[in-house]
Amino acid sequence: MTFPHRPQPPAWIGIAIAFYAFIAIGVAESGLGVLLPSILKTFSLTPATVTLLFVSQITGYVLAALGSSVISSRLGLAPMLLIAALTLTAALITYGLAPAWFVMVAVGMLLGLGIGLIDAGINTYIVSNQQEPKWIGLLHAFYGIGALLGPTIATTLLVAGLHWQQVYFVIASLVALLIVAVGWIIITRYPPMMVRTAASQTHALANVQFALKTPIVLVSGLFLLVAVGVEASLGNWAYTVQQVSRGIPAATAGYSISAMWFGFTIGRVMLGFWVNRLGAARLVNASLAMLAASLVTWWLLPGQWLSLPLMGFAIAAIFPTTIWLMPHRVPTTVVPAAIGFVTSVASLGAAIIPTTIGWIANRTGLESIPVLILMLAIVLSILHRWLTVQEISQ
Repeated sequence: MTFPHRPQPPAWIGIAIAFYAFIAIGVAESGLGVLLPSILKTFSLTPATVTLLFVSQITGYVLAALGSSVISSRLGLAPMLLIAALTLTAALITYGLAPAWFVMVAVGMLLGLGIGLIDAGINTYIVSNQQEPKWIGLLHAFYGIGALLGPTIATTLLVAGLHWQQVYFVIASLVALLIVAVGWIIITRYPPMMVRTAASQTHALANVQFALKTPIVLVSGLFLLVAVGVEASLGNWAYTVQQVSRGIPAATAGYSISAMWFGFTIGRVMLGFWVNRLGAARLVNASLAMLAASLVTWWLLPGQWLSLPLMGFAIAAIFPTTIWLMPHRVPTTVVPAAIGFVTSVASLGAAIIPTTIGWIANRTGLESIPVLILMLAIVLSILHRWLTVQEISQ
């Protein structure tokens, strides 16, 4: 007796879930910037002590980067995503219930772990199953949409009178929708997301040894560490500068951060166009010039609003374009090791640089933050110039 062939679920379902997953982690990460002043006030923190939360979160992200391939190879992509979504939701709910500061710090690692596993798993799914490179660009554009929604939601709810911990319950409910979606994948055995990926054969130590022997990879890692650090610093500290230091009304300050992430999202959506129009290296040069100019404006003309969306637009292209350039800078056989190394190093920038800026600002004042980030933009320009020269000379 033969049974009719069961039709395969359409491919767009997996893509839609992947895009929503990136919206969810974008909201979870970017909402913190608007809520930070309230957290400082509730637990009587300083810009230096609050940075423990950044370190805790990035510790979880690094653990996810090191262990995601092993978990996915043993359990499958969908079960890993379910674990990640449950972990992230639980961490956000705990933020909303936290009676003391040390609870938030302790749970921060779980939040970073959940976000990191989702990030690694969804990136692997899109790269492995889609033939057109446009999907990876769109994926990161949807992260930008989430990063835009996070400050908007947080600002709107704070203005409406909700406590910052209640805002985390709302964010947790948005992430919980991902649990429902991934649960459906597992129940229906949706084939594209039930696969078990092969664990990487490249040991982390081998990546480090390779990088230390290859200056262009080492400098690329340093470049991305600073670039990701700038992005994280703007996301974490810009609202505090606007609202606490400059006395801008909470609603105006919050929506100005949303404008920054709106510029970021537009930059990611237009990435392919600008790469084709300018070339990758010139695009990064133009982005760094725009970043520096907008930072100067943000520093010297605090009353205007245009600098923040311009900063978002400027930083959007730097990370993905640098990754795209790696195959042009190193031999084909070592591209996976090189990309693995530079992305791992880059993730450290999200903890090291906002933390360092917080320590310095605690001594020098919050108005030093635009100047500090401007100095980092100059460092990025120097490093990119060196990378471009080395690429041409090869």
